[in-house]
Amino acid sequence: MLAKVLRRNVRALPFALLLVFTTLLPALAGPFEDAVAKFANDEYSDTEEAVDALATSTNPLAYTIVSALQDGRLMADPETKKVYVTQPDGKNIDALTGAPVASIPDSATAVRLNNKLRRHVDAALGGLTLQSPDPAIRIQAAQSVFKTHDEAMLPAVDSALQKETDKGAKLAFNEARAAILLFKADATDVEKLEAINTIKARGDQEALALLTGLSGEQSAAIAHAAAAATAAIQRNLALWSVLQNAWYGLSLGSVLLLAAIGLAITFGVMGVINMAHGEMVMLGAYTTFVVQQTIRTSFPGLFDYSLLIAVPLAFIVAGAIGILIERSIIRFLYGRPLETLLATWGLSLVLQQLVRTIFGPTNQEVGNPSWMSGAFDVGLITITYNRLWILCFTLAVFAILLAMLRYTSLGLEMRAVTQNRRMAASMGIATSRVDALTFGLGSGIAGMAGVALSQIDNVSPNLGQGYIIDSFMVVVFGGVGNLWGTLIGAFTLGIANKFLEPVAGAVLGKIAILVLIILFIQRRPRGLFALKGRAVEA
Repeated sequence: MLAKVLRRNVRALPFALLLVFTTLLPALAGPFEDAVAKFANDEYSDTEEAVDALATSTNPLAYTIVSALQDGRLMADPETKKVYVTQPDGKNIDALTGAPVASIPDSATAVRLNNKLRRHVDAALGGLTLQSPDPAIRIQAAQSVFKTHDEAMLPAVDSALQKETDKGAKLAFNEARAAILLFKADATDVEKLEAINTIKARGDQEALALLTGLSGEQSAAIAHAAAAATAAIQRNLALWSVLQNAWYGLSLGSVLLLAAIGLAITFGVMGVINMAHGEMVMLGAYTTFVVQQTIRTSFPGLFDYSLLIAVPLAFIVAGAIGILIERSIIRFLYGRPLETLLATWGLSLVLQQLVRTIFGPTNQEVGNPSWMSGAFDVGLITITYNRLWILCFTLAVFAILLAMLRYTSLGLEMRAVTQNRRMAASMGIATSRVDALTFGLGSGIAGMAGVALSQIDNVSPNLGQGYIIDSFMVVVFGGVGNLWGTLIGAFTLGIANKFLEPVAGAVLGKIAILVLIILFIQRRPRGLFALKGRAVEA
């Protein structure tokens, strides 16, 4: 009899446990489970409460849920009150457990957001990444909190700040904490003054926006400190703006120097007004395009070396075409500058049409190698790697060209022909050979300029036309045939252009530069640095 009772009780035990578990399950639900359930209510207020709760949750699914909400991938079923996450790879999981789900019910819809909720979501994502093991992610999260200055994130920021050991992340946390305290209603004046000093030390546009967004309902001390900090940041930003424009000017000057340096050699030695010089630049850019297309199709692993391969090839292609032009056209027109201008202008049209016929009239894609992609900050100045490398490349070409002119026999002959062609011929120098090699050298350097310009400009048949006028202005302003004058002229015009553009606009800035050059040439017809020599001075 006792055995039967025991067997009956044992059979009833699972059902009793199931009943107890079902009864106690709602009581055992924690803050995370309660927060997830609120997403199914389809109420903005409940969604806001759920987001705020998840922001302080330690559950590993919290970040997945909030990021899905931000991207419109959080789905809620109002019938079953279940919430699902559609992952970026298209798979679905249960938001509460993280278990895979074969399919989401048709009755499930995306959880709605409004502008206010989006700010909460941004702040919550910032808080959830404050504990990341990666310092860069922690800094990014702190900056997100700095922008939103949501006071609900203050406990998370304080907790992260106590554990932080990385210097950069600690500074970012301090700035985020200052932003929160500045807008916190019950913060003391002492806390707000410290916050203003911290934000003032940051000194960027975001800090300025934060201070200018401070409401007028502040004490006199806070208002005065905020106004002083705003004025100091504005002065600081004005200084950095000047430095940023100076960098842009140096960058533009390097491009102008690279495009004009070959023209300075051709114009200075040969006296030829070469209107087809821009097309040599264009041919260098298309050589880069052909090299990259070949590498993409046959040797994709060499793409990062594509520009290193394209530079000598562009020099050879443009230089060979330059020698061909000199031997077939230019040598019959020496001493007739107007006719060389017309002939080379017509030649430029022929080369443009030839390129259109071969490659088409549309822009061609030329990619940036990994080492020329991206940017970095120096203070409040942003410097892109492609512009920095172009500046370094330009200075290297300039230095090599100076060394070639000074220490090689060709350079000696070129300088002799530049200063006195007749005397050089009487000393046995083959001036016709020097003319051909000089024209080829100038064209080859223009081709290398095209390789650099392909990284910052559109590769099209009209590429060279955008630089030919500026190149002539650089050469005339610096002094015809003088490389140092070309260097100083290029950087001077580049910097002047970038400082005039914000004031007068791009078009009026160009006109102002042209007028200034005309006035300068009236006083110094030979440019900044005139060549010396009997033939030049005659």
